[in-house]
Amino acid sequence: MQIRENLKRLKARKINFKKIPESPGVYIFWLDSTPIYIGKAINLRNRLRSYFLINLAPKTRRMIAGAGELSFIRVNSELESLLLEARLIRKYQPRYNSAAKDDKHPLYIRITKEEYPRVITARKIEAKSPNLAFFGPFPSSSSVASVLKMLRRIFPYSDHKLGKKACLYSHIGLCNPCPSVINQERDAKIKKNLLQNYRKNIRLVKGVLSGKFSNVKKALYGEMLLKSKNEEFEKAELIKEQIDRLGYITQRVIPSQAFLQNPNLSVDLINKEIKDLRTLLVNCKLKIVNLSRIECFDVAHLAGTSPTASMVTFINGEADKSLYRHFRIRQEKGADDISSLREVAKRRAKHFGSWGSPDLIMVDGGKTQVSAFCEVLKEINIPNISNIPVVGLAKKFETLIIPVTKGKKLTFIERKVAKGSVLNLVQRMRNEAHRFARRYHHHLIRKSLIPFS
Repeated sequence: MQIRENLKRLKARKINFKKIPESPGVYIFWLDSTPIYIGKAINLRNRLRSYFLINLAPKTRRMIAGAGELSFIRVNSELESLLLEARLIRKYQPRYNSAAKDDKHPLYIRITKEEYPRVITARKIEAKSPNLAFFGPFPSSSSVASVLKMLRRIFPYSDHKLGKKACLYSHIGLCNPCPSVINQERDAKIKKNLLQNYRKNIRLVKGVLSGKFSNVKKALYGEMLLKSKNEEFEKAELIKEQIDRLGYITQRVIPSQAFLQNPNLSVDLINKEIKDLRTLLVNCKLKIVNLSRIECFDVAHLAGTSPTASMVTFINGEADKSLYRHFRIRQEKGADDISSLREVAKRRAKHFGSWGSPDLIMVDGGKTQVSAFCEVLKEINIPNISNIPVVGLAKKFETLIIPVTKGKKLTFIERKVAKGSVLNLVQRMRNEAHRFARRYHHHLIRKSLIPFS
C-alpha cells in the first residue's frame, strides 16, 4: 500500500506546531514522493518541534534540509507507535533510518521455536534458525528494549538457555515460570502445568506484537471468568491485573492498518466516544448540553498516610495537562475517601472562575462518592455551578453511576458500560486520574522518608 495519498502533508518549513497533537504517533519526512525518514513519538508536537532547533547533528540537519514535506499518523499508545513505526520502516526502508539497516544493532524481536520458546533480540532475520515469529526492524536497540520491558512485566518470559537453577529474573517475577525450573521438575503433572503456563505467556506476547490486542484481551477475560467460576480468586485477580496493564499500554484496540487507511482515524474515534457518552447520559435523563470539557477526580493514600487527590481535564476527548491539578488533603481523616473527596470538591469550587468550568465531572467511585460531590455543588447554590452534572465510575464491572433527582431525593441509575467507545473514554480518564494522583502520593511519601530531598 502506498501511504502518501492517504496522508495530509505539511510544508516542512511552514509548520504551525499548535495544530500538531500532543499524542503518540508516527511521523514521516518526505523528499518528493519518497519517505526519507520515519520515526515515532510519545508526543508528536514536542518531537517534531525538536527537529527545527538550531543545534542539530549534521546528519539530522541534512535530512531536514532535504525534506520538503512531513506527515504524521496519530495512534493511541506508545506501543502502537513502536509497532507501526517498525512496520513502515520495514516496508519503505527510508534512507535516513540507517540503524534499521545496520546489522551491528539488535533490531528485531525473535521468538524461538524450541520446547521452551525464548523472546530475544536479533540483528537480522535468520533463515537457518527455526522461529515462531520475527518482528521489526526497530530503528534502535532502545525501541526494542522499550517494547520488551513493557511486555515482560505483563507476560513473563525467558530470554536465556536452560540452566540447572532458576535465573535471576525469576526471582523478580519477570521469568515466571522459569524454563530452568520447569525442566528440573520431576513430577510430570506439575511439569505439564508449568509448561502450559509458560507457553501461554509466549502466545500472548506473540499476539500483542502481532497487533492482535483484542484477541489477547478476549482470551484473558475468558480465562479470568473461568477461574472465578472455579473459585480460584487469587488466580483470577492476577489475570485481572494482566488485563488492566495491557489495557493501559494499548488503550483502544485498533489495528495498525486502520491508521494507514485513515490518518484521521484517531480524531474520528474520539468524536464518536464523546457523542456516544453524551447519548448514554441523555438517555439516563441527565441534562447534558455538550461535553467539550470533562474533569475526572481520584483520591490516593496508603492506610491514610500522605493522602492526595488529582483532577485531570479532557478537552474534546483529549487530555490537556496544562489544566491538571494536584490536591494535598488537609483534613486529619486522610483514610476517609468520602471526606477527602468533599474537601477536594470544595477547593475545586473556589476556582470555577479562574480554572474554567467543566461540562461534566466524573469521580472514581460509586454512589457515596457521587453523592459527596453533588452535595458540595448544591451547597454553593450558584445556578451555573450547582447544575454541573456529576457521574461516577465504579470499578466493579466498570459501572457508570448516574444521579437522578426525583423531587428532593437523589436516586441513581447504574449502567454497566459495554466494551466500545464509551468504555474506552471513561477508562482512559479514570486511569489518567489514578496515575496522576498516585504520582503525587508517591512524591509525598518520598519526602516524608527523606525530609531534606
